[in-house]
Order: sequence, then C-alpha cells, then structure tokens
Amino acid sequence: MTVSSSGATPFQRNLVALGTIVRREIHRILRIWGQTLVPPAITMTLYFLIFGGLIGKRVGSMDGLPYMDFIVPGLVMMSVIQNSYGNISSSFFGAKFGRHVEELLVSPMPNWVILIGYVLGAVLRGLLVGAIVLAIAMLFTDVQIPHPLVTLSTVLLGATIFALAGFVNAVYAKKFDDIAIVPTFILTPLTYLGGVFYSVKLLPPWAEAATHANPIFYMVNAFRYGLIGHSDVPIGVAYALMLGFVVALAWLGLWLLKRGVGLRS
Repeated sequence: MTVSSSGATPFQRNLVALGTIVRREIHRILRIWGQTLVPPAITMTLYFLIFGGLIGKRVGSMDGLPYMDFIVPGLVMMSVIQNSYGNISSSFFGAKFGRHVEELLVSPMPNWVILIGYVLGAVLRGLLVGAIVLAIAMLFTDVQIPHPLVTLSTVLLGATIFALAGFVNAVYAKKFDDIAIVPTFILTPLTYLGGVFYSVKLLPPWAEAATHANPIFYMVNAFRYGLIGHSDVPIGVAYALMLGFVVALAWLGLWLLKRGVGLRS
C-alpha cells in the first residue's frame, strides 16, 4: 500500500474525507432541527391520534391485530423513507446550486466516498426520525419488537434505498421545484398505497396484484414483521428486492458521478 508524503495512506485519506462529509451532514441536520426533526414528529403524532386513536376504534382489528399496532410499523417506515429521501435530495442539490459540489469533483476524493458520505447523512436522519416516531408510538401502544435484527436491517435498507433515490433525483434536478416532483407525485402515492393503513388481503385481485408491484409494500411488510411479527409477503422476497434496489441505485449513482451528469457545466 502506498503512503503519501504526509504519511497517510489513500484509505486513511478517503476515511477522513468520508468523515468530513458525514459530519457536515449531521451538523446540517442538527443545526436546523426545527425543520428536519420536529415536523415529522408532529405529523406522525397526528396520524397516531386520528388514524390509530379515533378511526382505529371503529376499524377494530386488521389481520387479527389491533389497528393501532398494525399501522405503527408503516408510519415509522414512512417517516424513515420520506426523511432519508428529502435530506439527500435537498442537501446535494443545495451543493449543486451553491456550486460547492465542484470542489468535491475536482478533489482527489473518489466518487464512492462522495456518494457514501451523502447517503450516510441521509440514512442517519432517517434513523433519527424513525426512532423519534417509534418513541411517540410507544405512548399509544405497547411495542414488543420480536425480531430486532429484522427491524434494524429493514429500516437500514429502506433508508439506504431512498437516500440513493434522492441522490439520483438531486443529480438530475435543475431547480428547487424539481426535487419536489418525485416526492409529491411518486413517493407519496406509493407510500400510501404500500400497505401502511390496510392489509393487502382486503383488496380486490387486480388491486392486490398492483400492490405487489410496489416496492414500498415489501419494505413496510418486512419492517412490520420485525416490529410485530406479521407480514403479508415472504421476508426472503422482501430482502432480495431491497438488496437489489440498493445495488442498482448505488451503481446508477456512481455512474452519474463518473459521467458528471447534471454536475459539470
């Protein structure tokens, strides 16, 4: 392994660069915590009160589970997905808009360090918001978490997938309005139709088939299995799908950085 004149190996330099990007992202999240952490907590509290507390009493049970218990995993995963996506899309596009990204591109920093740094920052925000929402859920119902490893791995994979998707959105975006199009017209509908509030068994055959084509449906159900031990899909299929998305989106992100798509004037 080669050593530079400063005594640091390439791996050590890359590690320092990665830590710098992650620290900057964490500082950004905590500096504007009133925008990054508080709104999701308030929104999810309203969901618990309205859907779980008020409507849930009329619904009764869903798949043999109290309705509040049924919706908790979906709401936690929904908050993780939305915040992971939103964090990286706004942060990286902000770097493009302010032309800070050019400093990263001309530096000796490898593309994978840039990508992983921004993704880690987004995943950390997703996990932090998810933990806050889960803590709020514990005020409304008893959360047991029978499969902690499934719970943790699923939320990490889900956050990573949508952090990578947010990165791709930020690369192609030409103005701030462009980073709101995907969450509004694609991400939100897929989330609401991903089995957060209902069991797929209640749907007619054509709608059930359409739901099985929704990747968020598998993430929500895998997380539901980890949190309450119930799922409408095989866990192995959910993991295979999530890992496939991680690999495909990571490859796409690295390719976009290498080609400089949307980044170089």
